[in-house]
Amino acid sequence: MNKTGVTLLGSTGSIGVNTLDVIARHPDRFRVEVLAAHSSVEKMAEQVRRFSPRLAVLFDQGAARRLEQMNLGVKVAHGMDGLLEAAGWPDTQLVVSGMVGAVGLRPTYLALELGRRVALANKETLVLAGEAMVAAAQKSGAVMLPVDSEHNAIFQCLAGSPRRFVERLHLTASGGPFRDLPLERFGEITLAQALAHPNWKMGPKITIDSATMMNKGLEVMEARWLFGVPPENIQVFIHRESIVHSMVEYTDGSVIAQLGVPDMRTPIAYCLGWPDRLAMDTPRLDLAQMGSLRFQPVDPAKYPCLGLAVAALTRGGGAPAVLNGANEVVVAAYLEGRFHFSRIAGILTQVMEGLAQEVSRPQAPPFLTQISGVDDALAADQWGRQAATGLLPG
Repeated sequence: MNKTGVTLLGSTGSIGVNTLDVIARHPDRFRVEVLAAHSSVEKMAEQVRRFSPRLAVLFDQGAARRLEQMNLGVKVAHGMDGLLEAAGWPDTQLVVSGMVGAVGLRPTYLALELGRRVALANKETLVLAGEAMVAAAQKSGAVMLPVDSEHNAIFQCLAGSPRRFVERLHLTASGGPFRDLPLERFGEITLAQALAHPNWKMGPKITIDSATMMNKGLEVMEARWLFGVPPENIQVFIHRESIVHSMVEYTDGSVIAQLGVPDMRTPIAYCLGWPDRLAMDTPRLDLAQMGSLRFQPVDPAKYPCLGLAVAALTRGGGAPAVLNGANEVVVAAYLEGRFHFSRIAGILTQVMEGLAQEVSRPQAPPFLTQISGVDDALAADQWGRQAATGLLPG
């Protein structure tokens, strides 16, 4: 069997580290062609020594220079040009897009244009430019394989079933730290409480997004483009055990779910091995020990950010990118302690109201009404950031 050449964008982050763990367990199946990250010199050097890629990219120029001075016998590149070289590396068949933020858009778009298989873990790719990414993949014949556990679960549940038989997608959510807190007590929420996720230990930004359920709203956006299902046919349930990762409901009433012990190596392995399954010694699910699996609807009054995200997706055009950019700014300000948790949704609502007013003007920027490519997506994201910044308390 010929080995699959892999380019890994975001190799030093959580997705990257877990991907390399899967690859290391299957040296007969994969070879690492390219590793790319932002600025983690020592971690990148360690990965280069272990996996011997032909190209190592650090986005930060100074970090790339320090890596090059280590004389590790690998070509070193930097900046966006380096990331694009990584995405277009000729001996790569699979690109794992795991870089955090908008920096991942251009290289992911290029990989899709070139017809590569893309294992997609970069949320912004589909939130900011979903329609453009899907169009690029359809034109080139590229395959997008979702790494996020919820979307990977749907992808597995859809295996072998024509999409015309799909009635609804059901995304599950932990509900974050405030799933049991009455709405009348939301005024008492502290920053420390918002950062105390009941199920996961994550970075501060995604933890706050989980507390507001903005993360689930962004996942609805991703699901819409990945699976071609309209927003009104995508539902979200709170599932506190985080064992059922998502479900697909079919037109005959059947509901197929994907279950498993939470471990990111499972969806990563599914994407790397697709259409095969790779043997993994990850923890197994013991349903008898689990005892019960509970589901409940989302209270829109407690989680208004989910509704904002769905409304932005329904509006279309640049609205999802605007909301994403605004949310980045607002959450960063909240983490600095500049306002109370309950203000997050209010500021984002003001941004989206401002967007509605802006697009009604004849001279409104075209990227707010239609995203035709990466440049439009980044412009809309920046518009949202600027709008949110102007609304922050001093």
